[in-house]
Amino acid sequence: MPFANDHDRWAALVERDVNADRKFYYSVATTGVYCKPSCAARLARRENVAFHATPADAERAGFRPCKRCRPSEAIATIRFAVGACSLGAILVAATDKGVCAILLDDDAGALARDLQDRFPMAQLIGGDASCERLVAKVVGFVEAPARGLDLPLDIRGTAFQQRVWSTLREIPAGETVSYSAVAERIGSPQSVRAVAGACAANAIAVAIPCHRVVRSDGGLSGYRWGIERKQSLLEREADS
Repeated sequence: MPFANDHDRWAALVERDVNADRKFYYSVATTGVYCKPSCAARLARRENVAFHATPADAERAGFRPCKRCRPSEAIATIRFAVGACSLGAILVAATDKGVCAILLDDDAGALARDLQDRFPMAQLIGGDASCERLVAKVVGFVEAPARGLDLPLDIRGTAFQQRVWSTLREIPAGETVSYSAVAERIGSPQSVRAVAGACAANAIAVAIPCHRVVRSDGGLSGYRWGIERKQSLLEREADS
């Protein structure tokens, strides 16, 4: 389980990891304030930081909510719909800002659970008509990549992850790039393993095309939705 211990929580706090938001909160003894992990406030000294599971826990401990990151605000609403394509079941989820998840699996039920795990504090609304239209658009691209895919995205990740994902979106369909080449493109050639980690953390399949990243020898490596799906996507894009 991510952020299961204080070591992982502190690492997420140092990274200002938005993926940790709503999964835990932290308070600072010297200010009397509690925040979300992604808060842009100056990083406090480790000995002054405590972690809390919920805003209520932090407030019971005597801390008040940060006025900058507003950790006690109402949770976000995420609408989603599930469909089917030749790759299996597919789920598309969106906030008011744009698509925040495109997930693939063999089991539609597993997709809904995955979405809940990724956004544990969000209000999830399934069977949404607007998301059903998005599902149809994504399925159309999966089956016929020549159509292209242009979606508004609500991308959530660390600054490093967002640099990687932005670079992935520049890779044209039908082409592949190595992990080391991506690291070079973002100006961090020593971060090949971190690039691979960012690809693995991508929650917006296809629209952020981590499937187009391969090993330096051209071989296929890990893909969170399965090597077979990665190969199928690349073959279709090569033929389009």
